[in-house]
Amino acid sequence: MEQQKDEVKNLKKTLFLEKKHGGTVLDEKKLQAVEDFSKNYKLFLDKCKTEREVVKESVAIAKSFGFTEFDHKVKYQPGKKVYYVNREKAVILAVIGKNTIADGARIAVAHIDSPRLDLKPSPLYESNEIALLKTHYYGGIKKYQWLAIPLALHGKIIKKSGESVDISVGEREDEPCFCITDLLPHLAKDQMKKTIAEGFSGEDLNALAGSLPFSNEEGKDLVKLNILKILNDKYGITETDFLSAELELVPAFKALDIGFDRSMIGAYGHDDRVCAYPALRAILECQDLENTAITVLVDKEEVGSDGNTGMNSAFFQYFIEDLAKQDNFEARHVLSKSKCLSTDVNAAFDPNFSSYYESENSCYINRGVAVTKYTGNGGKASTSDASAEFFGEIRKILDDNEIIWQAGEMGKVDKGGGGTIAKFIANLNIDVVDIGVPMFSMHAPFEIVSKIDVYMTYLAIKSFFEN
Repeated sequence: MEQQKDEVKNLKKTLFLEKKHGGTVLDEKKLQAVEDFSKNYKLFLDKCKTEREVVKESVAIAKSFGFTEFDHKVKYQPGKKVYYVNREKAVILAVIGKNTIADGARIAVAHIDSPRLDLKPSPLYESNEIALLKTHYYGGIKKYQWLAIPLALHGKIIKKSGESVDISVGEREDEPCFCITDLLPHLAKDQMKKTIAEGFSGEDLNALAGSLPFSNEEGKDLVKLNILKILNDKYGITETDFLSAELELVPAFKALDIGFDRSMIGAYGHDDRVCAYPALRAILECQDLENTAITVLVDKEEVGSDGNTGMNSAFFQYFIEDLAKQDNFEARHVLSKSKCLSTDVNAAFDPNFSSYYESENSCYINRGVAVTKYTGNGGKASTSDASAEFFGEIRKILDDNEIIWQAGEMGKVDKGGGGTIAKFIANLNIDVVDIGVPMFSMHAPFEIVSKIDVYMTYLAIKSFFEN
């Protein structure tokens, strides 16, 4: 009887898919490495609330690691580290490998834009002696989540003279912030009969900007005038300058530890900076590589990846063409032999909403980096479906480097779905698969991830570059 029990136990261990919880398999040294990595990641999040800020900070860090600006006229030797910035909203970082570029590159891509509220071209107006800012939401949001929370204003204004003005208001304790009001429950009887989607419209997402008039004189728009006077005194701008500006309202929250055990991080912008930061750190720490490694951090994923700073732009292909020309190769041959990790988040199984997930094929926090063969919706619509061969190659890298990982989908088949930039990479004839961090409350102003999963994503990308 005991022998039979042992046989069953051994067979299960050999034949069953083992799902590891990172907290049960990592020793104290590795858990400390997780914590150290998380501290730096939280500092990065607090500095980088927009895609422009991510690019600026990434370049500053890269320079401290010996990266120099890419020059397409220079032939780079193995070990050289370069970066290329596209319009301050996307950046490519590369470490040149020993092998010729014709052997293909190892690429990690992530997006650095997040759902937010953009100011409209003419945002400032006054209504009933209150100054407000009109917004146009960016990306997929639940509108009600953006009410009654502190918001900070970030962005850039180009004045009529051509002068550039950077804006950041609401992050420091001594600065004012902004807020979109909600209807009090005492008067919300009709509102609460509506569906969540109907309860608040995009045109109602107007943020409080001020309430004091410029003077005691009777007249129209004196509160608006007071706000414009404040902006003119501080930044030298007029209302017309809003027309040539990119201004974003984002949550003013800081990145915080979550739970008594401090095992999770809550913050704005995890999607997808929780993958962008590991991809950045991985390329910074690469050295003595066989194949050229490239990290690509792009804009516009949340609105379809179109535009000249999104993954659907040709700027990445142009960069590969410049590398290929150095050795008289065709870019298409380089791309066809390249391999890529599309690093983006997946939905973590949430016990509060368990009916929306299929438990056997969901991702779980603390079970490591999630490898997602396909995304899309319904019948795998609008997705890249990684081949068994490439999935197997990535699986071997993860196992050989003792990285905790899991595979999973984004919820039940007919409940909805989502996409990543993997399909744009695949369209270039590159082998690609999605990997990333499972997440609670995706696209909310305050998203939550596991520290262990963030660290495992970094190790996965670094191992991919090095193999």
